[in-house]
Amino acid sequence: MLGVWLLLWGSVALGGRADTAFLHRAHDSSGHCTYSFTVASPVEAACPEAAGGVPELRAELAALAARLSRLESLERGMGGSGPRGAEPGGARDPQQVALTARLEAAYGELLRAKSRLEEEKGRLEREKEELGRRLESSAQEITRLRAARCPPGREGPGRDTLRAPAKAPRWEPQPLAYQELQSERTEVPVSRLLEETALGRPGKEDSGCGQLVWVGEPVVFGRADSIAGKYGVWMKDPEPVPPFTRDNTWRVDTVGTEVRQLFQYEEAEQLARGYPAKVHILPRPLESTGAVIYRGGLFFQLRHSRSVARYDLRGETITAEREIPGAGYHGQYPYSWGGYTDIDLAVDETGLWVIYSTEKARGAIVLSKLDPETLEIRRTWDTNIRKRGVANSFLICGTLYTVSSYSAPNATINFAYDTATGTSRALSIPFENRFRYLSMLDYNPAERQLFAWDSFNMVTYPVRLSRA
Repeated sequence: MLGVWLLLWGSVALGGRADTAFLHRAHDSSGHCTYSFTVASPVEAACPEAAGGVPELRAELAALAARLSRLESLERGMGGSGPRGAEPGGARDPQQVALTARLEAAYGELLRAKSRLEEEKGRLEREKEELGRRLESSAQEITRLRAARCPPGREGPGRDTLRAPAKAPRWEPQPLAYQELQSERTEVPVSRLLEETALGRPGKEDSGCGQLVWVGEPVVFGRADSIAGKYGVWMKDPEPVPPFTRDNTWRVDTVGTEVRQLFQYEEAEQLARGYPAKVHILPRPLESTGAVIYRGGLFFQLRHSRSVARYDLRGETITAEREIPGAGYHGQYPYSWGGYTDIDLAVDETGLWVIYSTEKARGAIVLSKLDPETLEIRRTWDTNIRKRGVANSFLICGTLYTVSSYSAPNATINFAYDTATGTSRALSIPFENRFRYLSMLDYNPAERQLFAWDSFNMVTYPVRLSRA
């Protein structure tokens, strides 16, 4: 079709050189439509007889035919679609479309990468702030520890560190009835501590004292295998007298109405084999898990009584007995887990203590220092720590420490009362209740460890004290 229009254009152009031009359309012998035109010469009345006709006209027609041939070739190359780069309806070149799409995709990816980088920058800034806060807290703690006034403490546990047995003990006591437990299963925080009036500054007898700053993870030492051992107390004497040594271990299973059996083990391996070297039958039944071994004697609370007694391990007799004036007993002021833990005995570097409460103290913990031979009270301190509000307590270097919960896995050492200054302070030292029922907790100053009974399990905790 393009060729036809070019021929028409040529005829018009040539028509400018003659007076008339005629276009003819007809069918040839094969049935195709053909177009032809004639132009009269303006100067010649007839065609010359010379071969080849008019040279000028032939040259123009040849040039026109050449242009027509090139245009038709170009048209075929474009598929008959018109000018290069265009499609019907004005659509763009496919290559251009693809390039634009790639550019748009790359731009979108850049935007997403920028967004990720901004998020990462924000996270790093938050981490930087948190590290700054932790660094400041650590600096404050270091300053506080350097300001401590106690002499340097000994590092780590003593030379007689306990060795974990491979097997639980298998002593079968006589059939026992269940001990009634008065358990207040409330995990409420201790009431706010108030500074208390200083009652004096007794000197600390051990040069290795310091403040508690860390309690490690519990290490299982043994496990009771009968229901009588769900709650109990186990001990080692920090100041043994012959024939006993620091290797001797003592244990009492405290579930029962008549708890009289004190199991004696010569060494850790014997406890691991499951049989005691000796069983002491106490002349009087004990109550609760507050007993301790100290200087060759078992100190314990007499059942249904506010009195404490000393049982001599060599003579196997009770050598001293003393009533704690006004002390609550048999469920009046126990720790939060119950167990008739109204009266709790403890030992530290400074000697023998008793932890209890009275009606006058309105349930707050009262501390008294005892003479280990006569059980006479040497001095008493009143605290503002509510006894039912804590799970247990122990003393280190004359300072009372309390545990926040007997069952929460991630409890804390939450308060301390210093008898040297007569003041209290809040703490937050992590403490793990691995077996979720802590019924006994005592400090052994010779081992520099905490001994605990946690739902049938006898465990130890390493501790670390501050250094002046």
